[in-house]
Amino acid sequence: MSKCQQCIIRQFNSLKHLSKEELVRVSACKTSKIVKKGEYLFEEGTRINGIFCIKDGICKVSKMSENGRNQTINLIKKGDLIGERSLISDEPSNLNAIALNDLEVCFIPKEEIIRDLKSNPTFTMSVLNDLAKSLKNSDNFVVDMAQKTVKQRLAETLIKLEDKFGTNDAGIINLQLSRDDFANIVGTATESAIRLLSEFKKKELLEFKGKEIKILNPKGLEKIAQGFS
Repeated sequence: MSKCQQCIIRQFNSLKHLSKEELVRVSACKTSKIVKKGEYLFEEGTRINGIFCIKDGICKVSKMSENGRNQTINLIKKGDLIGERSLISDEPSNLNAIALNDLEVCFIPKEEIIRDLKSNPTFTMSVLNDLAKSLKNSDNFVVDMAQKTVKQRLAETLIKLEDKFGTNDAGIINLQLSRDDFANIVGTATESAIRLLSEFKKKELLEFKGKEIKILNPKGLEKIAQGFS
């Protein structure tokens, strides 16, 4: 198990603001584990009581609706933290976190992070900034679901996925999602997601082979996302 002070992953999140002494203490109390593809990191209704640092892999955060539909809220990538809200609220999680591929995660207990929040203002402001961004994204998500069409949301999702996960040398997005995953992200039936992806392909906005997707015309997708097509 690697030590926090030697782990390059922390440079991508709020843990980079901890001092060497704080990192040594955190490293001594953290636990690490592997979560296999399709397994839960945590489920809705459970108490997290700490934060997870994603050392490798991608995690899908979702919410089960009253009609039984699984709505994907966010995708958490390598280097991100998840569970920050548990530091402030004693309420159980209202979301599910599921491994999209094999996850390697580190868990830091709540009491250890609270200690650093009280003593390290820079770390505290970084965590609050991340929480503020998360709240803003949630607000935007609600507005998009209410005001944008499924076609607009799918175009916007593709743009955001390329921006967030990047591409390989062939221009293919570094993330493979099933058609069900796309449907759950944009809030539609799987058949509709398949139809729209095929439509984008016919218009030469993108090309795909299986789960591999390459955006050919980002400006064209942007127009659709803005409602101009």
